[in-house]
Amino acid sequence: QVQLVESGGGLVQAGGSLRLSCAASGRTGVGYAMGWFRQAPGKEREFVAAISWSGGSTLYANSVKGRFTISRDNPKNTVYLQVNSLKPEDTAVYYCAARGGEASRIQSRYDYWGQGTQVTVSS
Repeated sequence: QVQLVESGGGLVQAGGSLRLSCAASGRTGVGYAMGWFRQAPGKEREFVAAISWSGGSTLYANSVKGRFTISRDNPKNTVYLQVNSLKPEDTAVYYCAARGGEASRIQSRYDYWGQGTQVTVSS
């Protein structure tokens, strides 16, 4: 089993930045792609970003491209999402996910999910 724990969320003003972290534990072998998804109140969960195990391939939703950056540190079993130039519409619970294949925008392809971290952008 793989356990994922997100952290780094918080309350920020529009234009601010955060770095979200997702720490993986358990039976984490090589080859896991990681993704970030988010869910705003009353909305469906949507894709945000994904990264291959090597970090050589990244995917972004159009709504965050140029503002968010996904990265990973495999020796630390951690994936990050740097979120810059935050907008009120970025307010959501942010979830990380893992799968044993390539990076994907399709959330059903991910096998493991964290509990989420809240990002709230004011004004």
